[in-house]
Amino acid sequence: MDEKFSRLNQYRSMWVLVFFDLPTETRVERKAAARFRKDLLDDGFGMFQFSIYTRFCASRENADVHTKRTKRNLPKKGKVCIMQITDKQFGMIELFHGRKETAPEAPTQQLELF
Repeated sequence: MDEKFSRLNQYRSMWVLVFFDLPTETRVERKAAARFRKDLLDDGFGMFQFSIYTRFCASRENADVHTKRTKRNLPKKGKVCIMQITDKQFGMIELFHGRKETAPEAPTQQLELF
């Protein structure tokens, strides 16, 4: 029974991925880019690569909350993409450092208060 619930949970739990390319030529642009990254970190996102941040969410509803929060913090300039995928889809990722394949990090446990 636990295996069945766990399997269903992989389709219910979500990952929110935020990809961005922000201008940093002026002081104001650098400050806006740094603020956007800080807002992502404050909202529980972790840096996956320099301009890709990810956050594990227990449900689609929780992912929607963090997607809306990210949209509220969008900088005036630059390109931002927000994508939601299931935990099952994210689990099929293949990661490499050079030509050596590496294992993906397990999601951290997060305390959620309702």
